[in-house]
Amino acid sequence: MSAVLGFVQGVAEFLPISSSGHLTLFQHFFGMEEPDNLFNILLHFATLMAVCIYYFQDVMEMIVEFFRGVAALFSRDPSRGNPPEARRLVLLIIVGTLPLFLVLPFESKVEAFGSNPIFVCCALLVTGCILFFSDRMNQGRKTARNATLVDVLLVGVAQGFATIPGLSRSGCTISAGMARGFDRKFAVRYSFLMSLPAVLGATLLKVIKTIQAAEPLPEGALPKYLLGMVIAGVVGYFAIGLVNLLASKGKFGAFAYYCWAAGLVFLVLSLMGWTLVPAA
Repeated sequence: MSAVLGFVQGVAEFLPISSSGHLTLFQHFFGMEEPDNLFNILLHFATLMAVCIYYFQDVMEMIVEFFRGVAALFSRDPSRGNPPEARRLVLLIIVGTLPLFLVLPFESKVEAFGSNPIFVCCALLVTGCILFFSDRMNQGRKTARNATLVDVLLVGVAQGFATIPGLSRSGCTISAGMARGFDRKFAVRYSFLMSLPAVLGATLLKVIKTIQAAEPLPEGALPKYLLGMVIAGVVGYFAIGLVNLLASKGKFGAFAYYCWAAGLVFLVLSLMGWTLVPAA
């Protein structure tokens, strides 16, 4: 089961098909158990590392430029007026992350939507519509050099809405970037890099909750957890590559048909009260 959860996490976290939505549907229709807090942390850490490895050069340059930018604030550094691309990308990611703080007070209410499979199915259908229209937008030219703070703030708002189970974070943010005139490759790159502080923050919150709960580790669970973690990271890495490939070819919206199909099938099953979980 840990291998299956790792695979689902790696695929659904980056492909625009909603990882939270799939977790809800798998639990409801297939009886899949939600991973405990420790395993959840390891899975999210694995996908975090997948982004860091795929965009290793970007991440390293941003770390360096972040500290150089802080130092420049207290000096007469001539680069302040024309910062390097990596330093500007740091600013864009910080601004784009701000709307998530508005969602935090409603976190429990938003998570409650995930217990309703009918709602999740409807959200998947909405995700499909977003993806379908993303391919029909004009090719943009904005990159980290000329994207505005308003642009990334609106992409951040899309990320905030995507906390709703069934709405894809990557689908919403990449589509929002395209709508604001981002170059397709930059829209994907910015979306995944912007996920780093969001995923890191969510993971840290789970770590705090796990420490407070002092949950014991099930016997023999660690090797299984590590296996799921490795699978999530490897699959996630290739999923990022697939999204980049399809987006660059203008076929990002191909995922819309999957979201529509999955949403409709499970919506019908939900309305009819069907489940594939055997009766106790």
